[in-house]
Parts: sequence; C-alpha cells; structure tokens
Amino acid sequence: MDDIRDYTIAQNWSDYSADEHAIWRLLFERQQHLLTGRACREYLDGLEGLRVAADGIPDFRRLSDILDRATGWRIVAVPGLVPDDVFFAFLAQRRFPATCFIRRRDQLDYLQEPDVFHDIYGHVPMLVNPVFADYMQAYGEGGLKALRLGHLEMLARLYWYTVEFGLIATAEGLRIFGSGILSSAGESVYCLDDPSPHRLRFDLRRVMRTQYRIDRYQETYFVIDDFAELFAATRPDFAPIYRELAVLPDVAARLPGETRSRPARKKEGPRRSAARV
Repeated sequence: MDDIRDYTIAQNWSDYSADEHAIWRLLFERQQHLLTGRACREYLDGLEGLRVAADGIPDFRRLSDILDRATGWRIVAVPGLVPDDVFFAFLAQRRFPATCFIRRRDQLDYLQEPDVFHDIYGHVPMLVNPVFADYMQAYGEGGLKALRLGHLEMLARLYWYTVEFGLIATAEGLRIFGSGILSSAGESVYCLDDPSPHRLRFDLRRVMRTQYRIDRYQETYFVIDDFAELFAATRPDFAPIYRELAVLPDVAARLPGETRSRPARKKEGPRRSAARV
C-alpha cells in the first residue's frame, strides 16, 4: 500500500484570496437558508460545534483541533484524488482527506470533483457525532478488506447511499445526513420534496446491490432510523455477504417500468474514485 504521508499537502490557508473567501460565504449562506428543517440535528450540532461559519474558508488546523477533542478525527489536506487504498487508510486512522481548492463563480451549481466546500461543509460536521465518526473509521477498515477480496464496488455503494446521499427518519420527519446532499442547493430540496425518487428503508444487502447515477439526482434514497443502526451494519464480516450477493443481479438505479425523468445533476459530485463513486 502507498504511504499516506505521500498524499498530504499543506493547506496554505493564508494564500486564499478575498474572492475565494467570498465564494465560500456565498455557498455557505445559500445552504444555511435551505437546510433549515432539512438537515439532521447531528449535522447542525456538528456545524455549530466546529464553529464553521460564513466568515470564509476554515483553517484545517483549527478545525482539526476541535474535531480531535470531540472524536479523535483530524483533517488532512490532499491535492485531489487519492488511490483507493490511501483513502481507506486515511479513514481507518481517523483522518479525513479534504481538498483545498474552492470552485469558481461559474461552478457554483456544478463541479465534477469535490472542493473544499463539499468536503468541509458537507462531510466534516458529521464527524463530530461519535457514532457516525466510528462508522466512518469502520468503513475505512472495511474498504481495505474489500480491496483485498475484490468487492470494492459493493462497498462503494454503501458509502454512496449513506455518507453521500443518506436520509434519516426523525420525529420531525425525514432529514438529510448525506454530504452530497448537504452541499447541494438543488438536491437539498429535491430529495425531500420531489415525489419521484424512491425512499426506501435501509437494508444493507439491497444497498450493496443498487446501482447509482453520478450525472443526475438520485433515483433512490435509503432511510436509516438512527446512526446506531448504520454503525451496526458495519459490524458483521462482509466476506460471506459479498459471496452471497456476487451471484445475485444488481438492482438498477431506475427501476423497470419507470419513465419519469430525473433532473440532471446540478451540484458538485463526490470524489470520482471507485471508493467514493
């Protein structure tokens, strides 16, 4: 496996321009308005606890110190895409790899690679929650094993439908915890309000069999009852589950007979690697 230290860089926070901080403020304020009554309480508590605000792009060192005290996680700056084994190794060591660049003004609604807004605003607040923080570490450990067993695609679907596009049932109604939704203006509304997507009870085997689209809003969302349920899904040995599912057909992102069109994706996509897409 590659040495993960070879993929870390300095954030160089002082090098951000005034316009780059202004873009962060624009994105932050837009999402703060949209996520009222939509984001789960755990995410909002994490955002407040980290003191992530509209002031500008956060300094990773300051965030890491707060996050470390909360759950033992730290943020490491990376230049962009990292190999799957490196990505999993980071998570297994409670290190979240985050990109440093921020999108341009003409990319506010669509970006192929995740930028600092997606990674920090979308992902990091959830790592303040102890159960979700443990889940992410377990996912990293599971990813290294999936690589050895040759079943990365199935595990990637688990990440996609939980970490990136997960919903949670609460007493107040469905709420968002997936970072791919939390950092997207369009999908923050679509995932809860549009009648067309399927919203299914979380089932590990169904998740691992379900394909997805990266160019459109999701055809299907999976709904958990709580984060303890999600963490429990990572406890079993996945090897027999992989063998069981290997002989079963995949479930299409669009179910047979569906004809209603979905909106094209107008948001930043999660990192384009087998581990996260």
